[in-house]
Amino acid sequence: MPDQNSIPLSIAHRFIDEVGDTTFYGKGREVILGKEGVSLVFGMSIVKFSRPVAEVRSEIIALQKQVEGDPLLNTIPSIVKRMNNGGFFFHACKDSDDVRAIFLRYLRELNCEAEIVIARKIHSLFLNKHHGKDNEFYADVLSHLIKNCLKQPRRIVLNIAERGSSTRGRVLEDALAKATGRAGKHWESADLKAEVVFNVQTPLRDPLLAVPDYLGWAVQRVFEKGQTRYYDYLGEKIRSVIDLYDSERFGENKNHYDQKNPLTSQNKLGPPST
Repeated sequence: MPDQNSIPLSIAHRFIDEVGDTTFYGKGREVILGKEGVSLVFGMSIVKFSRPVAEVRSEIIALQKQVEGDPLLNTIPSIVKRMNNGGFFFHACKDSDDVRAIFLRYLRELNCEAEIVIARKIHSLFLNKHHGKDNEFYADVLSHLIKNCLKQPRRIVLNIAERGSSTRGRVLEDALAKATGRAGKHWESADLKAEVVFNVQTPLRDPLLAVPDYLGWAVQRVFEKGQTRYYDYLGEKIRSVIDLYDSERFGENKNHYDQKNPLTSQNKLGPPST
């Protein structure tokens, strides 16, 4: 019988992107949550594909080329800007409605599933839990997103969208350490056999990042605007949503949402908490 330690680990790829921002302050350290251009939540999405990722990547590249070659679309300023900076890629919050519709229709038919963590931007929590540091906030959210990846004995490649200092090695290592600690509360340490590798990418280098971007954006719209249109349209692709800091619903995991307990317009957040 072969030594299990000599058996190569299988390799699984996941794709991670964020929505919203980690901004809390403006000039003079004024709290600007809820102001124009500043999100009320920061969220992260992780996507698993049920088809070879190379096939899906090729399809998305073909869609990108379709947009670049369409004279009705390729004069839109946001598209021109991306084309002039290396090439067009899909980006939910920057795409026009007609461009967005192309990718949404593709996503609806794509065999994939996402898990999404949404973190309300609560100023007092940011100070007390994250010491007022963006990178600690980012690492905490990421740790919740990836903790369920750690149990199976495999090499898991987390292809994650580049985000300034947040995706530097130390922050990602902190997130992994937090995730391992959280996973250890559910499983024995000996069962946490995954070997995790982070692969920091940009949407231009890897178009597959558009998928977690769009799915996360659809969920963010519910929390920020009470708009369920895109979430409902893509709902079958969204396996779970965790409203991470919804302390009122912590009991019995009522802050967890899935297809049996979907998000609704009632999940829209009110004025920012302090």
